Amino acid sequence: MPALLLSAASFESVMAQTTTFPEGVIATGTMGTTNPPEPTVGTQINQTSLARLLTVNSIDDFCIFAPPYLSNISDSETFEVAWCTQQRNNARLIPDGTLTGVSFLKTDFYVQVYGYGDFTRLNIPDGDWGGELDPHGAYGSGNPIGGNVTSNITGADENFAEWMDYNQFCLRVCTNANSTYSAAAMCWHELDEMGCEFVMPGNYNFNGTFETCEADVAYPPGWYPTATVDGTTQFSTFAQYFTGVANGVGYTVGDTVTPAAPYTTPSSSNCVTTATVSNGVELDLLGVSTSTAAAGATGVASGSVSGATASVPKATGTSSGSASTATNSSSANGASGSTSQVYPIVTLVALLSGMSAVLLFH
Repeated sequence: MPALLLSAASFESVMAQTTTFPEGVIATGTMGTTNPPEPTVGTQINQTSLARLLTVNSIDDFCIFAPPYLSNISDSETFEVAWCTQQRNNARLIPDGTLTGVSFLKTDFYVQVYGYGDFTRLNIPDGDWGGELDPHGAYGSGNPIGGNVTSNITGADENFAEWMDYNQFCLRVCTNANSTYSAAAMCWHELDEMGCEFVMPGNYNFNGTFETCEADVAYPPGWYPTATVDGTTQFSTFAQYFTGVANGVGYTVGDTVTPAAPYTTPSSSNCVTTATVSNGVELDLLGVSTSTAAAGATGVASGSVSGATASVPKATGTSSGSASTATNSSSANGASGSTSQVYPIVTLVALLSGMSAVLLFH
């Protein structure tokens, strides 16, 4: 078996790079029009916010995308909004008790947060099959349109380029690349039907636990080592099978044989647990409803979230760093050079799925 990319032991040396990133990791552009100009902590509670800026910093400071009102993911991909564990980014607050288990992984090529919970509290109907959110989308302007992602995992707030959003969720921010594994490949976004455990393999047996771990690096989603030639690993790649019609002409793409699992499941180590993920804000006491319409409902439900704003910030201040959008695509491979940027960007993948790996928010 060829060696994995890098071990968790070298994480700190890679993360020390705070202003210089390999080619393909950085994206440029402007912040989405619904978003604050930069990641900001201590913003007002606004459960009707349309902000679409995610931050992924730690096990108790991250955001995910979800519908602004009761809606299937497949119907709301273009206009989903940010829901955060803390008061930040003018986003909506994830109600305490929503998350039942979270694992935050740090590796040499990406950070990854994934977990379980009752996502009907984020306007996702019970039984929804899920979907994938990414900075491309059908119109090339992202799902959701104007969505952005930042993280301070490399030592300062950075705005990240590639991302996609899939009971279970998973979210990956790609922070490194080399001549073999580009950021776009490590955060590949065209396997939405395969589920979290395929696209972002790891230990998923943590429901009821909140943990932060170091981890080995997984191969890019859908990559399978086949041979080593002159010291270089060769790969085959899996493409999801799909048929459709475009301009009246039928087409078929992808492989007819679907693999049962990723090539490997990377190991975790040095895990530290915390009691829970909580913001301590009792939304109900502020007159903000945290319930949604009846389980299993589909379509739009008016009044699923009430109580527009509440001025009870827990913290103040604005984090450093500027914002860039994720509307351009990273190069596919061969990211061998380095580029210094004032406001570095990395790649994010976020997958929100249903009860099992194949039940995505589609």
